[in-house]
Amino acid sequence: MTYTARDQWEKHYSDGRGFRQVGERERALLAEYTPAPEGGGRALDVGCGTGELAACLASLGYTVDACDFADSAIARAREEHPDVEGVRWLHLDIERDDPAPLHEEGYDLVVMRLMYPFVQDRGRVLHGLGERLRDGGALVVITPVAETTPEERRGIALDEDEMAVLAAGWETVERLDADGLAVLVLRGLCHADTRAVEKRPTTAHALTGALAVVTDDAGRVLLGRSRRGVLELPGGKTRGPEGFAAAAVRELAEETGLLAEEADAHVVTMLIDDSHGIPRLTAVVRITAWTGTVADPEEDKFDRWEFFDPHALARVGDIFVPAAAALDAVWPGVIRDLPSVISYPLAAERPPVPGEPAEAVRLRRTMAQAVIDGGWARSEPVQQALRTVPRHRFAPEANLGDAYDGGDRAVITRRDETGTAISSVSAAWLQADMIEHLHLKRGAIVFEAGSGGYNAELIAHVTAPDGGVVTVDIDPWVVRRTRAFLTEAGSGRVTVVEADAALGAPAHRVPRGGFDAGVITYSCWDIAPAWRRQLAEGGRLVLPLEIGGYSRAVTFERRGQVLHARHFTYCGFVRDQGRQARTIPVASLLDGGLTLRFEHGAAADTTGLEEALRGPRHELATGVTMGANSYFGSLQLYAATTLPAAFCRLAAHQAPAEGVTVIGKDRDAPAIVGDASLAYLIPVQTQHGERPEDKQWEWVAHAFGEQGPELAEQLAATVRAWDRHVRADDNDKHADPGLTVHPAGTPDDLLPAGDVLDKEHCRLVFQWPGRDALLPRPVGRLEAGAVTEGV
Repeated sequence: MTYTARDQWEKHYSDGRGFRQVGERERALLAEYTPAPEGGGRALDVGCGTGELAACLASLGYTVDACDFADSAIARAREEHPDVEGVRWLHLDIERDDPAPLHEEGYDLVVMRLMYPFVQDRGRVLHGLGERLRDGGALVVITPVAETTPEERRGIALDEDEMAVLAAGWETVERLDADGLAVLVLRGLCHADTRAVEKRPTTAHALTGALAVVTDDAGRVLLGRSRRGVLELPGGKTRGPEGFAAAAVRELAEETGLLAEEADAHVVTMLIDDSHGIPRLTAVVRITAWTGTVADPEEDKFDRWEFFDPHALARVGDIFVPAAAALDAVWPGVIRDLPSVISYPLAAERPPVPGEPAEAVRLRRTMAQAVIDGGWARSEPVQQALRTVPRHRFAPEANLGDAYDGGDRAVITRRDETGTAISSVSAAWLQADMIEHLHLKRGAIVFEAGSGGYNAELIAHVTAPDGGVVTVDIDPWVVRRTRAFLTEAGSGRVTVVEADAALGAPAHRVPRGGFDAGVITYSCWDIAPAWRRQLAEGGRLVLPLEIGGYSRAVTFERRGQVLHARHFTYCGFVRDQGRQARTIPVASLLDGGLTLRFEHGAAADTTGLEEALRGPRHELATGVTMGANSYFGSLQLYAATTLPAAFCRLAAHQAPAEGVTVIGKDRDAPAIVGDASLAYLIPVQTQHGERPEDKQWEWVAHAFGEQGPELAEQLAATVRAWDRHVRADDNDKHADPGLTVHPAGTPDDLLPAGDVLDKEHCRLVFQWPGRDALLPRPVGRLEAGAVTEGV
C-alpha cells in the first residue's frame, strides 16, 4: 500500500479494504501518555481511514475531528461507527486543502497513525499541525519502522534518519514501541532559525552554477534535504559552454524528476560571493512552468524533496548559502541575517508566476468582507481590488492569517537597529479608506510615496486597464523587494523608482498636467512642495500628517497653490526616512522617568521644571466626563492646534509615581509649559463597575510650578470648548476642523482666519467650530500665542 494518488486510496476503501487495526498496546500508550484533559479535550485524527482510531480517542474523553482525503474512507467511517458520539468526520486533504474546517481554537492532541510516510511535504504539514496544538498538547506519530519492514513495502515506513528529522524542532520527544510500531510523542514545537551554511572546500579555482527556484500551484518553493542535513535548491555547476538557464533546467530534471522548458527558465539575478576563498558566481533562475511529479532520483545526495511555504523559510534550520541568497533574491526579507553577497538583479522580461493555496483565497475574501462591512471600501472597484490582489505575496514572511488580518494589524516588513518599524504593509481597512478618498477613475495615473507593492497594486487594479502607479522609495532594500514582488505577482502597471519621495517623481515620469492623485504611505511631519506641484488641478492627495505628534490621514484637494482638506481618518504609519524626516526635540526629566516631546519642532525652556515636579501638584477638574470606549482623538488634535506654541506631550517611562504624575508607563498626555511650570491633561476614573456602561472618567488638569494653576485653567478651558463645539455622542460624528495648506512664506494677511501651524515647507490653517472668543489669557512666555474659545 505505497499509494501516492487519491484515486488509489478511494478504490482501496471502496473495495472494502482497510488498515492494520489499532492494537491494545497503542490504546494503552495513548491513554497513558496523552490522557484527555480534565473536563474533556479536543483531538485531531489525521488520515483517519475507516475511523477506528477516532472512536478510540472518543472513548478516552476527547471530542474528535477525524479527517481523510478519501471520500470513501469517510463514508465507511460514518457507516462503521454510527453510534460513536463526539466525532466530526471531515473530508479534508491535510496537505493540500484549505484547513478552514479544522477547529479554530486548536487541539490538545493530534495523531498521525500509519500515514506520515505518505505525506509529500512532511516538514510543512508536521509544523502546521504543531502550530494548532494548545499549550501542553501533544502530536503523536505512529509509524512502521524501516528496519523491520520488507523492502517492497519500504514506502510505508520511516528509517532512523527520517525519524530524527521528524523529531527535530520539538522540546520533548518520547519514543515508544507498540508491537513493532514506533510511537513518537512530540511536545513543544520550537522552530529552528534558518542558518546559511557552506559545503566542504573545493579544489577548483572558481565556481559557476545555477539554482532553480520552483514553486507549485500553491506558491510553495521546492527544497531538497541533502544527506548532510542541509536544505538546497535544485541546481549545480554549469557544464562547458552551457548557459545558466539550460543548466538549471538540466539540474532540475536530474535531481527532482521535474521537467521544464528553457523558455520557461528566466535568469533573474546573478550572485557573487566566495566559498572558502574560492570566487563563486551563481545564477538565480526562476522557473515559471514545469511538469512531472517530484521524485528523488539522486538518493545518494538527497533524502527527499518538499515544498515549503515562503513564510516558513525563516525557521527551516540549515540551508546552503547560495540557496538562501537565491531565495532572498526572489522574496527579499523572508530569511534574515544572511552572509554578505553581491547581487545583480537582471531586468529581463518574464511573466508573473501564479499560485496560491485555497486558504489564501478564503482569507482574502474574508478580509475584504470585513473591510467592506466596516464601511471602508464603498465602491465596487476598491472592493474587487481587495478580493483580487494577493496581499500575502507582498508580505511573504507573514503567515496567511497575519497577512489577511481584517483588523488593525499591519505587517511589519523592516525594522531599524533599535527595533523600530520603518516599513510595513498597512492595515487593509486603512489602505482601502485612503484609496476611496482619492476618488480614482479608470485610466488615472497615481503617485505613491513609500513603496511595498500591495497598495500600488490595489490602486493599479482600481484604475485598470489603462491606469498606472509611479511608486517612489528612498530605501534600496524596499525598492528591490517591491520590484521582486511586482515581478512575481504584479499587473505590470506599477513603476518603481529609487529616490527620495519628498522630491516627487522624476520629471519624465510625471504625466502632462500632473498626477491625477497622490498617496503618501508614511507619516509626514511636513508636506513636500513637490507633492502639490506634481498634482493636477482638482486632484486629490491623501497623506498621514503629524499634527502635534498625532497622525491623521488627511485627504486634500488641490485648488491653485492651496490644498483644501476634505476628510480626516485616525491612523498610524511608519515615519519618513527621507529629506523631510525630523528629529523631534525632547527633554528628559526626573532621571529619565519623564520625557517632554515638542512635536511642533521647537523646544521650550525647561529650566526649573524638575524642581517644580518635585513640588506640590495642583489639580483642576474640568467637569467633562466620558464613558468606556469613548473617542477622544479629536481632543488631542484640538489641543495640539489651539494651545500656545509651547504645546508638547509628556511621556512616562516608569510606573506612576505618587504625587508626580498619574500617566501610565509608556503612555503620554497633552501638556503645556510655562516658566518653571507645567500642566498636562489626564482622564481620571470617577465611577467603577463590572459593566463598561457603569464606568466613567473625568478630564482633569494636573499642574506644577508657580504658573501651574493658570496653565491648568488653559487646559480646562480647552477641554470645555472641545466638549461644546467638537465632541459628539457618536464616536464617528466628532467635528473635524477646516484645514487649508498654503506655501511657506505666504503672508499672514493672505491666510484665512484660524489657528496657524507653521512647518518648514507650508503653513497650516485650522478652523475649528466655535473659535470666536478668547480663552483665559496665556501666562509668562506664552503671551504671544493667544488662545480662543467659543462661548
